[in-house]
Amino acid sequence: MAEPAARPKPPKRLSEARKHLRASDLAAVAQLATQATVGITHMAEGVHQSVWGTLGVSGPAGTANPAGTGGLTGLIYSAVRGITQLVGKGLGASLRQLQPLLDAADRQAVETPEREAVLAALNGVLGDHLRSTQNPLATPMTLRYEGRPLTAEGAGIADGWPAPNATGKILLLIHGLCMNDLQWSTPGYNHGSALAAGLGYTPVYLRYNSGLHISENGLELARQLDVLLAAWPAPVTELCVVAHSMGGLVIRSAAQLAERDLLPWRQHLKSIVFLGTPHHGAPLERAGNGLDVILGSTPYSRPFAKLGHMRSAGITDLRYGHVMQADWLGHDRFHKRPDSRLHVPLPEGVACYTVAATLADKWAPKSGAITDNVVGDGLVPLPSALGHHNQR
Repeated sequence: MAEPAARPKPPKRLSEARKHLRASDLAAVAQLATQATVGITHMAEGVHQSVWGTLGVSGPAGTANPAGTGGLTGLIYSAVRGITQLVGKGLGASLRQLQPLLDAADRQAVETPEREAVLAALNGVLGDHLRSTQNPLATPMTLRYEGRPLTAEGAGIADGWPAPNATGKILLLIHGLCMNDLQWSTPGYNHGSALAAGLGYTPVYLRYNSGLHISENGLELARQLDVLLAAWPAPVTELCVVAHSMGGLVIRSAAQLAERDLLPWRQHLKSIVFLGTPHHGAPLERAGNGLDVILGSTPYSRPFAKLGHMRSAGITDLRYGHVMQADWLGHDRFHKRPDSRLHVPLPEGVACYTVAATLADKWAPKSGAITDNVVGDGLVPLPSALGHHNQR
């Protein structure tokens, strides 16, 4: 009798991808796919109606979507949206019944740097949307030590205390947009651990959803630092911060709020090192805002402006370097307006240092002030990273 054929092994790339996935990702991806399909249908209908509009055919007046199409065409678009949402709800209900099994499988899953990097990028671009839709892929803010959370969502202390040998000197490292705490490490080297070992600090890393408003992350960080330092196993004598890019704006916001609310941890803050922080914003986001205006200027391109509106609140805060809620509350963040943010000085009594970089070759004949002012390190120009401003 012939032996049964061996089951073919999955392709190497597929098996590698499975290693980085978790069971609960199924529900999160299904939710995103449903929302994306509905959004694309709206956009296609908008383009369709824009073309009809040039022929003098208006959208169905008095409806919830006057920019939409009517008649048989409108019924087709409505049917696509309805079926997509129905399938999405059915799939979501089925996965909710399996949630205990999914959670059990995820508790045994190993956190991989590859998966966390993808999640960090996704949160940076869509983090506010993920949170508002309660998508499981949304990253909660946690303060971490050696890869384990010290604080839990809601500024509580996580079970257990994984830092038994903590010193009274805390070094807090805060990542930038679309990044996470694991990216302070390279094979065989951890930036925080190296600094802490040489100077006697205990390194703590912040992980947060960089797609939220900077002021929202600042408020949550202020709360979590208050809880952390109150429960720290050694008397705290010093808190120092190394912040990359957006992280510098987050700690500025947190320090300002802690000063306003008289939070005890603020008195322990001694120094902040800003690594390429856009204190006065990034031209790339201002260019994106200009593109929003251009796309919205004609009926044919206006539906595509919704693509630009997908970028997160965290990204639009980088237009001018917003750190306070008053900078954005009550404003359409996609509407073009001048820099009208509140002036927030650096924290008083704190030694602040800035580190900036430029892609320009100082010895090249075409390099100089223009290149530094516009290009900088590729995202943040030198004056913004150094905190220079013509009015401040």
